[in-house]
Amino acid sequence: MSIPPLLALLVAWSVLGTACGLWLDRRQAAAIAAHRDQVPPAFASSVSLEQHQRAAAYGLARLRTNVVSSLTDLAVGLAALLFGFDLAARLVGSLVPEGVIRSVLILGVLWIAATVIAVPMQAFRVLVLEHRFGFNRTSAVAFARDTILQIMLSAAIGAPLLAGLFLAMRDLHGPWWLLAWAALSLLTLAAPSFYLRIIAPLFNRFVPLRAAIAAPVTALLERTGFRAGALLEMDASKRSSRGNAYVMGIGPAKRIVLFDTLIDAHPADEIEAVVAHELGHLHHRHTITGTLRGIVMLFGLCAAVGFLSRQPWLQPGFGISHPDPSLGLMLSLLLVGIAGPALSLAGNAVSRRHEYQADAFARRMVGAAPMISALTRLSRDNASTLTPDRLYSLVHHTHPPVPLRVARLIEEASA
Repeated sequence: MSIPPLLALLVAWSVLGTACGLWLDRRQAAAIAAHRDQVPPAFASSVSLEQHQRAAAYGLARLRTNVVSSLTDLAVGLAALLFGFDLAARLVGSLVPEGVIRSVLILGVLWIAATVIAVPMQAFRVLVLEHRFGFNRTSAVAFARDTILQIMLSAAIGAPLLAGLFLAMRDLHGPWWLLAWAALSLLTLAAPSFYLRIIAPLFNRFVPLRAAIAAPVTALLERTGFRAGALLEMDASKRSSRGNAYVMGIGPAKRIVLFDTLIDAHPADEIEAVVAHELGHLHHRHTITGTLRGIVMLFGLCAAVGFLSRQPWLQPGFGISHPDPSLGLMLSLLLVGIAGPALSLAGNAVSRRHEYQADAFARRMVGAAPMISALTRLSRDNASTLTPDRLYSLVHHTHPPVPLRVARLIEEASA
């Protein structure tokens, strides 16, 4: 019995992608292991050998977990391609008549199955691996509560969107995907405000930034010409020891959010440097240009899916014996996803350039030393490797490795 051509193509692509990912993991593991007994000279005064070896142990443990995750994902993906899609359509089709509700339920069944399979690995990462290295502060009960809430939110938001999409596919005889693109573009623009005001408070508590930190941050905003709708502190410590900060929103309504873990672990000048880096993204309009690029890419995605989903050869090409618009949508996305690795590489390259630009802005605003010490402390406290494999980093990392960022800051400061 021959395998349908499109099915054979995606099976081969999936296997190749997993093999390449495992090869890159092996390169990264070799790079970490080869340098774990010696701190890079540039960090010898700020990172102890014990801390460097802890980062190596953590990195290698994560890579071993990634191997299991990658093979599991491959097995699940192949099962879905070979019989899962058709099985879900047959089971739901035997209970629900043809229509929008049936299409939404088919994707719902596939999503629930994928979620149930993924949760144990995520639980291991958070409750076992992160706990072993002192990062996790989440209990099993809290993890379960967060997971259930995330699933409920995804269903509450995703089901109506899918229903609207399938209505457009069914009732619009022209380019229905143009309406889908317009609606999704509006959602993209509204998403930051919606997340900040509705979603984020469901998981974390936000309070005004403590006065000792708010004063220098306010002075920095005045010095750089930015305004913020709110300066907030988030209780990230109830889940993790990792520190971070972000700026989100548009115009004067944007919010600057600092994790309490960042505030507790860093001196004021480093916190100011981290905020200056985030403001650097605003200064260079990275958020706006990134959103516009996303909308343009979304146009291409919707156009491709709109074309592919209506081709009579699509579902038979995957051996689907119980066709449904939901499967046409899924299979179209999988075919378009073949371009994903190339787009991801290009996106990473743009993101890394933006990080260098934001670092340079922070250097001009607060000096190179606070930015360097903040990057070093974040890397040390988060057990990030200082010796990544270059190719692995290019493929997987949206941020340049800390050694490269520090070297660039030193070079620019001395220029």
